[in-house]
Amino acid sequence: DWRARRDSVGFAQAPVEARILGDDGAPLPAGQTGEIAVRGATVMLGYWNRPEATAETIVDGWLHTGDLGRLDADGFLTLTDRSKDVIISGGTNIYPREVEEALLLHPAVHEVSVIGTPDPEWGETVVAFVVAAPGAACDQPMLDDWCRSQIAAFKRPKRYVFTDTLPKNSYGKVLKTELRQQLAPARQTPGDHVHEREETI
Repeated sequence: DWRARRDSVGFAQAPVEARILGDDGAPLPAGQTGEIAVRGATVMLGYWNRPEATAETIVDGWLHTGDLGRLDADGFLTLTDRSKDVIISGGTNIYPREVEEALLLHPAVHEVSVIGTPDPEWGETVVAFVVAAPGAACDQPMLDDWCRSQIAAFKRPKRYVFTDTLPKNSYGKVLKTELRQQLAPARQTPGDHVHEREETI
């Protein structure tokens, strides 16, 4: 099964255990996606002088990482996303990483970051911030057609924001908090172009 495991991060090494937890905190069977929890001698004991944060993060000896993933039957772990970044639209979980990976396959896309924004009807809708590849033409109809061929219709972005750069920290990680702030009312970064389509399932 090496092809199926190319995206995995391997399996837990001694003396660490890993499990996948559902929303109720119960372990999930192999193949199902949930929050990754770990325990073992190398796992932190808690936060310094922050007992409440420790109690929220470490439950019955298991550290709740905030990362989402799944284990296969042989214990190989595949990371899916961050739990706080999951978009819940129409009662369905949408993982930004899946949408990002689909868009990054398009040759006109250089960088992309996907977030959810509040929506009165759907709960949240999918928004994609896109940096076009140098010299490439990139627009909403093109990417919408591309997503239609790559992922389920309900996962497609409803809005595209085309921008020159994505905000990042010193490690090169995209700051999704800043992207959410850009979508706040009356805040649109100069030079960004927003495209919105009608929602069709």
